[in-house]
Amino acid sequence: MSDSKKILDAWDAYSDEHTDLDGWPYDDHAYGLRASQRDADTAEAFESLRYGARHLLATAETQLGCLPKGTVQSRWVYQLGVLHAALDRLEQLHEQWLETRDALPATAKPGTTAFDDALAEYHAESWSYLDDWATHGKTLREINAAARKAPSPLAPAPSPAPAADRRTPARK
Repeated sequence: MSDSKKILDAWDAYSDEHTDLDGWPYDDHAYGLRASQRDADTAEAFESLRYGARHLLATAETQLGCLPKGTVQSRWVYQLGVLHAALDRLEQLHEQWLETRDALPATAKPGTTAFDDALAEYHAESWSYLDDWATHGKTLREINAAARKAPSPLAPAPSPAPAADRRTPARK
């Protein structure tokens, strides 16, 4: 997630420098190539997380349900919903990509126009959902940190401090 954040920060800096005040790129071709590279880099950064993403979400939801009410950020439930929706769509797009890749001619290998164009389209369609993960993924760490700091329901309750003996004379 931090790699995706770095990619998006670099994209924002590039975009600010290479567009006019209305957001139009100075050079459409160069901007498009850079956007395509951003999409590919973001997809690659997410790949290591993709297989465990459902487990991470389930863990965060379980932790969230066990947190004391005063430690829960109101935005966490919304952000987990965004991550779920984005992951659902990313999984659909990945399945579509595998079908598209398998339907390509045998001569369409990485480095050929047919393969690279299909892959670039998959990355472009995935990008906004990957952006959701880059933007809201930190919520998983925040919930985990809150859960680690929260008192365990399995820990014995602290015993009350002994009451001071009222018969003891006050010190002078």
